[in-house]
Parts: sequence; C-alpha cells; structure tokens
Amino acid sequence: MKINKNRNIILIGYMGSGKSTVGRKAAKAVEYNFLDTDALIEQEEGMSITKLFEEKGEPYFREKETEVIRRLIEGPKGNIIATGGGLPMKEGNAELLKELGTVIYLKAETETLMKRLSGSGDSRPLLQNGDLRNKIETMLAIRGPVYEATADLILQTDNMSFYEIICQIEKLLSV
Repeated sequence: MKINKNRNIILIGYMGSGKSTVGRKAAKAVEYNFLDTDALIEQEEGMSITKLFEEKGEPYFREKETEVIRRLIEGPKGNIIATGGGLPMKEGNAELLKELGTVIYLKAETETLMKRLSGSGDSRPLLQNGDLRNKIETMLAIRGPVYEATADLILQTDNMSFYEIICQIEKLLSV
C-alpha cells in the first residue's frame, strides 16, 4: 500500500478514547512521526499537565495548546498527532486543526471510557474528585457535538480493535 506522506492525521476525542495509544501504533505502522500535543507542552513547560493546571491554570494551558497547533501547521507533514481532549473546544482551534490535516474523532461510549479511565484521576486534572460517570457524561454532552463538527472522519472505538482502527487510518492515508 502506497502511503501519502503529504498530510497530517489529527486524532481528537475524549480522554481515554485511545488517541495516544492508537496514534503511536498507527504512526509506526505507516512510518509517520507521532506527536502528542500534551507531551509537547510538558516538554516546553518542563512540568506535567497536572502541575501546569495547578500552577498556571487551565486558560494558560489552553493557550499553549493553540500555540502548539499553530506551530505544527507551519511544520513538516507526515505526522499523526494526538491532541488533548479539550483542544477542539477553544474557539478557533477546530479551524486550525482542519488546516493542520485530516481530523479523526476517536469516539467511545461512557462505559468504555469509564473502564479506561478508572484510577487515572491523578494524571488527569479534569477528572480529579467526584463521580467519574457523571463527569464523563457531562463533558461528553458538551464536547461530543464539537468533536463531531470538527472531524473529517468518526471512528467508534468501542467495537474496534487497535488493529482495525489502524487499518482505517492506513486506508485514509493511501488515498
């Protein structure tokens, strides 16, 4: 299969939807670079996202996300980019993501997300304290429509293996 390396693939979705895991594996399979916006911000800031939220606040973090996307637009193509779950929510970011490349929404239902996220509250600032199911459902009600409007392609990850998701991404890249 001939892979088109003149584009970027951007993975969006809720925390735990598989953006980083799928992104890493897909990038390896198609010989793309893998980038994670959260990891890029952590590297730049010299601290974890949790610490960044604590010390500088969510608005600062959201601005850093936008800065990273703007820089990536100017950079080389051939990347699979995992974004933070809230990145598409900031006004203007959806348009920037579409400019950056093909946007894929990795969609997962509440039950799947609960299984994947249980016990990860310490590393995910927006999930700390409170009822996990309620937080997921409340945030998905707000974020889901934005993810869908931003996406060029929606992949329901609940019923797909990583291999199946990667095959879908490979098909997209071979066009």
